Amino acid sequence: MELTIHYTFLPHDDPEASLAFYRDTLGFELRNDVGYGGMRWLTVGPPGQPATSIVLHPPAADPGVTDDERRTITEMMAKGTYASIVLATKDLDGAFERLQAGDAEVVQEPAEQPYGVRDFAVRDPAGNLVRVQEAG
Repeated sequence: MELTIHYTFLPHDDPEASLAFYRDTLGFELRNDVGYGGMRWLTVGPPGQPATSIVLHPPAADPGVTDDERRTITEMMAKGTYASIVLATKDLDGAFERLQAGDAEVVQEPAEQPYGVRDFAVRDPAGNLVRVQEAG
């Protein structure tokens, strides 16, 4: 069996700020922009990789989520502990400079990690942790 990653989901609490970060700062393409019931879903992805996408979605949009769960999700997003993604690039230092210039919240500057990769971490406008590793 061969599997590929098609979509992954990250919450957003400000679609315009998230779009600016993923499209303008990271350089991803906007692939879909869907509004429904006062909410907005954005699908973005890396150029040249049309089969891999990130769906930026309103948190707790599922009708099965309770009010207590919505509060917990909101609190975790505010702390930056709710969701994360790991990206890779051949130009780690260039990517870090671009994100830093784009006013991304830097969590960790580029560093050699004890688990064998060089990477850095920032937060997107919703507080999601975005780690970027150096590709080999």
